[in-house]
Amino acid sequence: MPENHKPGYARRRLLRDTAVGAAAVTTAGLVAGAPARAATTTTAPATGPAGRPRPGAVSFRWWGTAGWRIDIGNRTVLVDPYLSRYDTGLFGSGFRPNTRLTVAADVVDRLADRAENILVTHTHWDHFNDVPHIATRTGARVFGTLTAYHLGLAYGVPSGQLAPVKGGEVLDFDGYTVEVVGSLHSRNPTWSMAFPGVRVSQPPLPQTISDLPEGDTLAYQIRVDGGPAVFFMGASDLDERKLTGLAPDVAMIASAATTSVADYVPRLMAALDHPKTVVPVHWDNFETELVNPPTVAATDRARLDALIAEVRRVSPRSRVLVPEYHTAYRF
Repeated sequence: MPENHKPGYARRRLLRDTAVGAAAVTTAGLVAGAPARAATTTTAPATGPAGRPRPGAVSFRWWGTAGWRIDIGNRTVLVDPYLSRYDTGLFGSGFRPNTRLTVAADVVDRLADRAENILVTHTHWDHFNDVPHIATRTGARVFGTLTAYHLGLAYGVPSGQLAPVKGGEVLDFDGYTVEVVGSLHSRNPTWSMAFPGVRVSQPPLPQTISDLPEGDTLAYQIRVDGGPAVFFMGASDLDERKLTGLAPDVAMIASAATTSVADYVPRLMAALDHPKTVVPVHWDNFETELVNPPTVAATDRARLDALIAEVRRVSPRSRVLVPEYHTAYRF
């Protein structure tokens, strides 16, 4: 079959609106009355004996912030896995840019026990902090910007495990594909961001969180053979022209950090062709343990509620699923 006629690309919208539309989402907890209520799954578990995935099963587990573990049969893909979740003062005592970078190896090793690919949206600490440790321990390949590549080298990750991407790549992993999408980082109230900048060569070993800059931002879409197309973003801004044609079944979208980005939700929903299911991420306090129910700061809860209300307004046929940590969702 010619490459440009592969199911999921030339015919992705047809696939989404027919075959997937009939099955829809197999999880409960779709938000209806209480927008900040966490969701739970009511389907058969995606794991077999000793927690191993059943052959052919696909599950998605939220790890807080923009982090995900995707198990495709006995293969694992990670997106922005940040499990160490240490205190920087961001959620209370006053932000400390000189906070030392640390890895909670006991937590990380237990949860990220394997991975063949790690997808990095950008290199701020709450997205990249644990990636070099996981890659070194598991041998996983790391996809990210050229900044992620150079930072990986600084941590001693072998260059053969580091795969720089720019956006536009469609990568085939024999059972699933990963489409890389150029994106943008969210803006703070002064229309700037924390730790901007890129690394165009290998830097010294990073020591503090300020040594991990944004480094440009990507998004990813995973399409599982015979399964859904799922879009992942790690920050709340977008270049909608680069999203045209993706038409995912499920969109993991970042809660808006501020109101600095104009028409964020309407533009995002339209660019993604109004996904059947929307899953808000990056709304929890990521300096607390990964224990349910997720801890949410008051301002972040207000933003989460506003995002849900706006999705309902501009994309009323989309269903909103507010995730809980570690829960295996199947779409």
